[in-house]
Amino acid sequence: MYAISLGDDGAELRPLEPWHAEEFLAHLDRGRDFVTEHIPFGSGATDVGSAKEILQSYADKLAADGGSLHGLWLDGKLVGGVLFRVFDAAGGSCEVGCWLEPAGTGRGLVTRAMRVLIDWAIDERGIHRVEWYASSANIPSIRDGVLRQRHLYRGVRQDTEVWSVLAPEWRAARAQDARDDH
Repeated sequence: MYAISLGDDGAELRPLEPWHAEEFLAHLDRGRDFVTEHIPFGSGATDVGSAKEILQSYADKLAADGGSLHGLWLDGKLVGGVLFRVFDAAGGSCEVGCWLEPAGTGRGLVTRAMRVLIDWAIDERGIHRVEWYASSANIPSIRDGVLRQRHLYRGVRQDTEVWSVLAPEWRAARAQDARDDH
């Protein structure tokens, strides 16, 4: 389908589809404790069938223009992903998210992949507001605001941080980066 190079380190952004269920499950099993430390993503994938169900749910969201899932491969190995958890083109907003196993951390993979997703959402689909929700305990997250005790996870009421960027801000930052590169 597509493979977008994220740099010269062998990192690629690709679709993550139901036929990847075995690879997705193996990836989650390698990093399950790390991935689910702050979010429940993938916790329901305990065998190939349940892994395929998660991937199918995002394939269905993509077909309905309501979200999508994209894998991050490093040297041919799935190490994480980024997603549009919610996509509302008519309303001009979307929610993005990410996850990584430990082997994918510290390389800027999420940052590079999110640039691709956000560029596409703003430039191609006319999205005005991109949001990212993260646990306040997830230190690498960027903070826009805190929704105190928003949801229950692992028996504890979790604060959720909100990150957002508006299309004009994104375009201005991208233009500045282009000027800085020259």
